[in-house]
Amino acid sequence: MTATVADALVAFAHRLADAAGAAIRPYFRTPVAVDAKPDSTPVTAADRAAEETIRRLVEKEHPAHGIIGEEFGRIRDDAPFVWSIDPIDGTKAFISGIPTFGTLIALIRDGTPVLGIIDQPISGERWVGIAGRPTTLNGREIRTRECRLLAEASLFATAPSMFAGSDEAAWARLAGAVRMVRYGADCYAYGLLAAGFIDLVVEADLKVWDWAPMAPIIEGAGGLVTGWDGRPMRLDGDGRVIAAGDRRVHRAAVERLAQG
Repeated sequence: MTATVADALVAFAHRLADAAGAAIRPYFRTPVAVDAKPDSTPVTAADRAAEETIRRLVEKEHPAHGIIGEEFGRIRDDAPFVWSIDPIDGTKAFISGIPTFGTLIALIRDGTPVLGIIDQPISGERWVGIAGRPTTLNGREIRTRECRLLAEASLFATAPSMFAGSDEAAWARLAGAVRMVRYGADCYAYGLLAAGFIDLVVEADLKVWDWAPMAPIIEGAGGLVTGWDGRPMRLDGDGRVIAAGDRRVHRAAVERLAQG
């Protein structure tokens, strides 16, 4: 990434994460009502409150910016600057009382994510990736770790059910070639990858708000985020993502997924 992000926008992104966390915390490990969305995924008052809070701040302070949010849709999404919001990535973890969910915020400039935040409002962990700057975790610079071979890699995905049709077979090939496979960490897995604790996150059927924050976070820590074809992610892409800490294991994963 070569684009730069103004310090004022970085500070504003932190304010958005702070406000979302304040909206979420009162609901955690309480008997919050859970509704089913049309796609059968769960949503709670905490999801809605956090996204509404972020939207209000954007509309107040940057009314020319666009917004793409999981719960309340798109507005001005053709603007030069667009904020992507997933108020609670990992709602199933949230309603189960597991603190591996997170608020995901990205700033997309002319179609490219240039700022990303993963905020875990219970543990107080915040990953921040900014184009042209090192990624930080709670203000401390972090790096991905070396991993040359698939046989040495730890691989994460949110759930095996996200892989269907030919993707299921491709995932099985990859999962059978690595040292360890784990499920269920949601966005937290990407944070662990950026911090050098795991090697690969491979997922399918992600939306923009799921992956856009991850690109600047992983890349600023020395890794990369692409589609399964190894090419940069696109806003209109198919949502199949490879995040890797080492380019060698990334290349091997792309090749393994492509075998048929």
